[in-house]
Amino acid sequence: MVPQMHQPVKLQQKVLEGRRPGPHLLITGGVHGDEFEPMVAIRQLMRAVDPKLLSGKLTLVPVANESAYGNLHRCGADGLDLARTFPGCPEGSVTEQTAAVVSRLIRSADYYIDLHTGGTTLSVSPLAGYVLHSVPEVLEKQREMARAFNLPVVWGTSPDRNTSSLSVARDANIPAIYAEYLGSAVCHPEGIEAYVEGCLNVMGLVGMIDHQVHSSRVEHTVEDARPQSGYMQTKNPAPIDGYFQAQVVLGQRVTAGDLLGVVSDELGDVCEEVRFTQTGLVLVLRTFPRVSQGDGLGVVLELET
Repeated sequence: MVPQMHQPVKLQQKVLEGRRPGPHLLITGGVHGDEFEPMVAIRQLMRAVDPKLLSGKLTLVPVANESAYGNLHRCGADGLDLARTFPGCPEGSVTEQTAAVVSRLIRSADYYIDLHTGGTTLSVSPLAGYVLHSVPEVLEKQREMARAFNLPVVWGTSPDRNTSSLSVARDANIPAIYAEYLGSAVCHPEGIEAYVEGCLNVMGLVGMIDHQVHSSRVEHTVEDARPQSGYMQTKNPAPIDGYFQAQVVLGQRVTAGDLLGVVSDELGDVCEEVRFTQTGLVLVLRTFPRVSQGDGLGVVLELET
């Protein structure tokens, strides 16, 4: 049941307690209601991890934002984006309450993984990311976790955002990573498999289970400390309302000035080109054609040459 505005928010979660002492790892999915691979992967983890072989505690939350999930949308019934609402407010709207509950859970953990996708409108090249933490020991552990997650891109970005789940972990000095895997309103089986394996890899890294990482699939590691470097929804904005037709594919290498796509009005009489301002790899691409002015159409991962 989706929490109503006046009801206290309670997360549906599964807690696996190991027989041996160890760290507490929190894994969340469904911070946005239209991101499905994380939800399925976390349910599979509930059955894949044997508490008898576990050291420490594993807390699994497949649908952190039940209001958005029930709303069939990225955002909850109050119209707020949970990923822009942390640390929340216990007496606030449903999303603000949810942020407060998730924040408390994050602060109780020793490590944190937040699983995402591009949702209904975007596709994201598979990546594991983290913020460039000011505490060297936390930053290095996050780097290790992201590499162990074993997706093609490892991305460290500016810690300047103060409204995300990772900002809560940052402020509590808890090593935390997030992951992205495609999207476009499709639940990709390969994304589910990669997420299950990635979480098990991190559990092995921090000593919770006996698990070895397979050969590395990491192709690119980039750390970008510039302000707003990790923002995905605001890059290369649509110049007008209309229909977006991409002229590139996810993962394509592009050069500044290359054509990203065209936005046109209903009759196709007005067409506005959008060109890249950066050189690198297409990391995020808008796949839902209907756009409003200002919607982000694509993100480039700038690679060192």
